[in-house]
Amino acid sequence: MAKSKETYGKKENEKKKQKKRQDKAERKEQRKSDTGNVKSFEEMIMYVDENGNLTPEKPDPSKRIKINKEDIVLGVPNRPQFDPQRKGRVTYFDDAKGYGFITDRDNDERIFVHASELEEMVQVNDKVTFEKGRGPKGPIAINVQKIKL
Repeated sequence: MAKSKETYGKKENEKKKQKKRQDKAERKEQRKSDTGNVKSFEEMIMYVDENGNLTPEKPDPSKRIKINKEDIVLGVPNRPQFDPQRKGRVTYFDDAKGYGFITDRDNDERIFVHASELEEMVQVNDKVTFEKGRGPKGPIAINVQKIKL
């Protein structure tokens, strides 16, 4: 007599598939029957108030702020104009190496200066005027001129 082609494992797999189908059909029926908590379209609409928060109430038009398109600044705002000439004192300078540092009089910031930016040679404690520039490692002094006493 021939053995049945359905083994125990195949029967178990078929039972699992049937159970999944039945559970899926029950969940589908459950979703169809739960129509009580479905909201109408008007109940689902949300509004944005003047602070950017979502609210179910319509915003008050009297609180609306008028903005001129000319007042909107895109990009970096313009900096206030100031005198680019700064004053400072040479705190360190090495003639052999050709560089030194200047301390800014206004904010006590140390700024690197190279000999190529000097109008004339300077010494330690000399008062100078300069323009501040940007170098690869930080601020640098440009167009350095010694103040004549």
